[in-house]
Amino acid sequence: MKTMKGPGIFLAQFLRDEPPYDNLQNIGQWVADLGYKGVQIPTWDPRVIDLDQAARSKTYCDDFKGRLHSIGLEITELAAHLQGQVLAMHPAYEVAFQAFYPKGLSDKQRAKWATDRLKKAIAASANLGLGSVPVLSGGFAWHMVYPWPQRPPGLVEQAFEELARRWTPVLDYGRDKGVVVSYELHPGSDLFDGATFERFLAVLNGHPAACINYDPSHFLLQQLDYCEFIRLYGDRIKSFHVKDAEFQPSGRVGVYGGYESWARRAGRFRSLGDGQVDFKRVFTLLTEAGYAGWAVLEWECCIKSPEQGALEGAIFIAQQIIEATEVAFDDFAGGKADTKTNKRILGLA
Repeated sequence: MKTMKGPGIFLAQFLRDEPPYDNLQNIGQWVADLGYKGVQIPTWDPRVIDLDQAARSKTYCDDFKGRLHSIGLEITELAAHLQGQVLAMHPAYEVAFQAFYPKGLSDKQRAKWATDRLKKAIAASANLGLGSVPVLSGGFAWHMVYPWPQRPPGLVEQAFEELARRWTPVLDYGRDKGVVVSYELHPGSDLFDGATFERFLAVLNGHPAACINYDPSHFLLQQLDYCEFIRLYGDRIKSFHVKDAEFQPSGRVGVYGGYESWARRAGRFRSLGDGQVDFKRVFTLLTEAGYAGWAVLEWECCIKSPEQGALEGAIFIAQQIIEATEVAFDDFAGGKADTKTNKRILGLA
């Protein structure tokens, strides 16, 4: 077993246009003062990284790391969730996702653009000495998740074949660079639970670069056993978002939420410690599974302020991290290996 690293924080939800949230130096100092040791960088936000430069210049990356090290921070990962969602995007989302990609692109052009950005995130990660790029998978079949009317035969299979076709060049590039692609299994994408991840892996013939960004909040809101998930897929978990959630169904709303605002849904994200995720069990299972990456706060609370959520999150994660033992608690009672003695104990002498 190994000790995971942390606390880390995903900067995406905290970036704004006013100090101290407006650039890497300012927001970095802010989170360092709160007690964070690592930052997960959103690759789509030029306020914190120039992805093109990072992909082509080791010097830029060395300077980037140096600036963070000077304030006591490391980079946990470069996140590319939005580019991943654009890579495989159903036409119904063209307008809603327009802010995520350049205007005027056809589906083929969007896929080409997203592939380029994802490869650059991988190249930049390699230049920075990082091993995992968290993403969303995108998808084509999410609108058919509840089968009414019944899905035509072969529809899901076709969706996953196309999903795998689009992701294969990125995954191959990651494998060649020594960087895995960690899918955050997320409603709205075609990879949203264990079964869909297995289906994707099967089409990819178990591609070694296809891994998981574990986030228990999305599983709790689906009423999926997020602890059993770690037992099933622990060897593929290469990134970890520490995010809390609660599910409180009523006579009005359940899993689907009735189109209500986040604050009025049965399932909603909460700041760490305010929801229902059993993080003591989660951290124990991940440690047992050999996870040695970062524990990274992703804050998305509909009640508490981001400032309070970030402050409490650093303390919460630090308290959850398990310093993995290198000795057994009963070593004091043991003895040297002795076949003759063992036979006597077993009554075989």
